[in-house]
Amino acid sequence: MSASTPASFHDGLPAPSAAAPTCAVLDAMRIISATGEDALTFLHGQLTQDVVGQPADRASLAGYCTAKGRLLATLVMWRTPAEPAEPAGVRWHALVRADLAEALVKRLSMFVLRAKAKLSVSAALHAFGVRASAEQAAVLQSAAGGGLPDQPWQRVDLPTGTWIAAPSADGPRWWWIASDAQLEANRHMAAQLGRGSTQDWQAADLAAGIPWIGSLTQDLFIPQTVNLELAGGVSFTKGCYPGQEVVARSHYRGTVKRRMAYGRLDGTGAAVRPGLDVYDARDAREPTGRVVDAAGDALLFETTLASLSEGDLRLGSADGPGIRVLPLPYALSE
Repeated sequence: MSASTPASFHDGLPAPSAAAPTCAVLDAMRIISATGEDALTFLHGQLTQDVVGQPADRASLAGYCTAKGRLLATLVMWRTPAEPAEPAGVRWHALVRADLAEALVKRLSMFVLRAKAKLSVSAALHAFGVRASAEQAAVLQSAAGGGLPDQPWQRVDLPTGTWIAAPSADGPRWWWIASDAQLEANRHMAAQLGRGSTQDWQAADLAAGIPWIGSLTQDLFIPQTVNLELAGGVSFTKGCYPGQEVVARSHYRGTVKRRMAYGRLDGTGAAVRPGLDVYDARDAREPTGRVVDAAGDALLFETTLASLSEGDLRLGSADGPGIRVLPLPYALSE
């Protein structure tokens, strides 16, 4: 549980039930927010995504890169509907890994200069992962206070908070972002939800091919090697941002020789952590890639296309645990 998540709501969630949707506290995530009338244009020039052109009823993946095109963070971002009477109000939010949230805000803030924009890590917004079967969706919608989005990346603002339909390889799921006030006013929701597993939610992100970058994997990957553009996180028409030339060159010249894959370890209790090397047992001399993210025995990992198609992939060393490659919900080509 996040230290800032109201315990009264978390403690009110009953044990998981087959009859109820489940809600996992995403304590490894934080929400960063941007205020000010120049916030959107500033972020448009920093991120891989089209911030200015993003529809208000959508969320999307995005990345933040170094000048050499290597990712410092990935995020799920959305715009706040404009309030004409409050031009300096909150304009933008993003869900990011907690272990890099403060550093990300600090680095972005260095480049604000004279722009009317201010970024911060929100202490009053909390992230949850909600899963439901098709049959449970009606119960969930009633508890949430309105119709929930049913297509990936759609978002709605309801009395209970912001609901974003998350990509899924196995049934409906949503990121639910709620404020302290919304949690307090909607404590009745706890009776409609079972307590979900954070690791299960993270594993579902892996199966959906979502490449979360954390502090252990900063500055290791360009967007294409973690499939960020295949998952909808890169705009090639929006204009300049840090690392844009490297990302565009890889895209238009077709020079990407590494991709991210999804897999599970074969019959082992070995610990997996982001940043660990991945080897092809046919060649023990050097690793073919690295782990991008992991949850239990499931992992997303970057490797060469040659090893992915023909190799004997292993974790940590050429004789380490085997990695059984499983399909992603998108093709590894554009």
